[in-house]
Amino acid sequence: MRQILVTSALPYANGPIHLGHLVEYIQTDIWVRAMKAQGHQVTYVCADDAHGTAIMLKAEANGISPEEQIANVKASHETDFSKFLINFDNYHSTHSEENRELSELIYRRLNSEGHISTKDVEQLFDPEKGLFLADRFVKGECPECAAQDQYGDNCEVCGTTYNATELKNPYSTLSGSTPVLKTSKHYFFNLPEFEQFLQQWTKDEGRLQPSVSNKLQEWFEAGLASWDISRDAPYFGFKIPDTPENEPDKYFYVWLDAPVGYMASFKNLCEQRKDSTDPAKPALNFDDYWLEENQHKTELYHFIGKDIVYFHALFWPAMLAGAQYRTPTGVFAHGFLMVNGDKMSKSRGTFIQAETFANHLHPEYLRYYFASKLSEKVEDINLDFADFMQKVNSDMVGKVVNIASRSAGFIYKKYDGMLSETCAEPELLNDIVRTGEEIATAYENREFSRAMRLIMQCADKANEYIDSKKPWAMAKEEGTEQEVQDVCTVAINIFRQLMVYLAPVLPELTDNAKAFLNIDDLSFASRHELLLGHKINKFKPLMQRIEQSQIDAMIEDSKQDLQAAAAPVAEDKKSSSNKAEKAADSDHIEFDDFMKVEMTVAQVLECNYVEGADKLLQFTLDVGKEQPINVFSGIRKFYEPEQLANKKVICVTNLAPRKMKFGVSEGMILSSGDPKTGLVVITLPDECQVGDKLA
Repeated sequence: MRQILVTSALPYANGPIHLGHLVEYIQTDIWVRAMKAQGHQVTYVCADDAHGTAIMLKAEANGISPEEQIANVKASHETDFSKFLINFDNYHSTHSEENRELSELIYRRLNSEGHISTKDVEQLFDPEKGLFLADRFVKGECPECAAQDQYGDNCEVCGTTYNATELKNPYSTLSGSTPVLKTSKHYFFNLPEFEQFLQQWTKDEGRLQPSVSNKLQEWFEAGLASWDISRDAPYFGFKIPDTPENEPDKYFYVWLDAPVGYMASFKNLCEQRKDSTDPAKPALNFDDYWLEENQHKTELYHFIGKDIVYFHALFWPAMLAGAQYRTPTGVFAHGFLMVNGDKMSKSRGTFIQAETFANHLHPEYLRYYFASKLSEKVEDINLDFADFMQKVNSDMVGKVVNIASRSAGFIYKKYDGMLSETCAEPELLNDIVRTGEEIATAYENREFSRAMRLIMQCADKANEYIDSKKPWAMAKEEGTEQEVQDVCTVAINIFRQLMVYLAPVLPELTDNAKAFLNIDDLSFASRHELLLGHKINKFKPLMQRIEQSQIDAMIEDSKQDLQAAAAPVAEDKKSSSNKAEKAADSDHIEFDDFMKVEMTVAQVLECNYVEGADKLLQFTLDVGKEQPINVFSGIRKFYEPEQLANKKVICVTNLAPRKMKFGVSEGMILSSGDPKTGLVVITLPDECQVGDKLA
């Protein structure tokens, strides 16, 4: 029996859970349930990420203390997770004594080993709010192209990355006031000291998905930087210990104590269970799972979104190793959720909160649909509502539940609920039982979509068998009583097997199926058992079809949720300047706007450094016209010029030319990723023809 500790990323305590969040928690919960069903001891912990400036500001806007804010949100989160059958062994908060103690201990160990340094940092300060401004709270004119209303880290118009202090005419999005420059001492975790360790750690087999390992290699090539782990007061979080008495209070940046929250939640659970005699909730030892010397005895897995890979695959293992703790056995990343092929949109009603979904549709519908889409790859998944309705109605209602509903009536009415003493189709049952090994492997490898396909293939075999035997027709003939009972007994046993396989995905349906089948066990270990000479209970409908009207009502309610949420925001803006009001962006564009963008296949003829610009590369691009064009791109920190020579890229070629300090930029090269931690230029295969338009 393996001993496994599993975590999901910690949801931030400033708003409700939505469907995008649920991709991760449903994926993790299915995996945990599948591993438990296979006989392993698995513990699943999580917590609210409860610190940071955003929490402090949210509480201020709501007229309550930060402690009240995080308590209210935690209760809301736990309610939402419960509705979607997310079965945490413990759900805690990063604002806890366990987290304070562990964060301080890790910091002190890192500091004593020389892994912490300090440096004076010049930052923008909001004199009206009395706090230093993170990049997302500053807007102004791009220092390169002069585009207005650009955030404090990169320009969405020309793609340049910069420091917030380089913005022209900056303003605070919190108050609308003009920020001033102030200098403050910051504390840094010296990440480059762990590069050799991380190079090996990230390449260990099974530790990370291949695409994640490849992405990290690009960051290694760009060079690791020390990580700013401190914030100045006012700040809602933990004070950094052992700072000089004459120094203003310093606080841990939320991203330092957030992952420590995994440890804190588990430690809290260990304390809860220290005297437990319940085999379903065994006593746990913190050191068994977190001390460095025990990492071969127990397993630790993190499920996360692809947007926080940098923190979980670089900072976090380096922090743990530097503080003499074990590192994760595996970090599993997933993609984002699209709805109807687009980003979730509040105006279209597709930015759907968990509560809104549960008010209109059974949460297990979503669990099954996500399972049918999820794989071990880091890919975005699309919740297409037409496909969603068709798949649930066809697979779950039309195939799986239908097996029981079309067989149970005969058994209950004609045979007093008693199944046959013998199995009339042992080879068919054995075939479906053998498929269980493939299904179990697919679950463990997080290939849930493959597991669902295998399960539906088994359901198809059952329905084909029933269709071929036609018990409804046989029941009208004399002398076929035993055969009808035998056929329906085979069908009921196949249904039982399917519920064993679907139990990790559909725990509530499984419980209802157990009541119908009159059994207590549908664990994976019980898959070899057959119900023969066994009495079942009267069948009751186990799952209803989805109606389009339910989806329409849910989308309409989501629009109303947006309107309700917008009211206090509008009220807040009355006290802000016109500049601050301009910071609100629409979450979508019209199709005609998109069609105006001309994206062209281009070939890099030359790529060079720009003298005097530490963030720019200069490109000469062949875009299929008589003359090549000149483009500047703010990606120097992520690429050497030779890496992009002769590559085929995508260039937006109908932007108005921008006169810059170093020349005129006549287009924009498309890239993806986080401008702070890693941009990847989108390159095209050789077959693409220079000058072709993307459609």
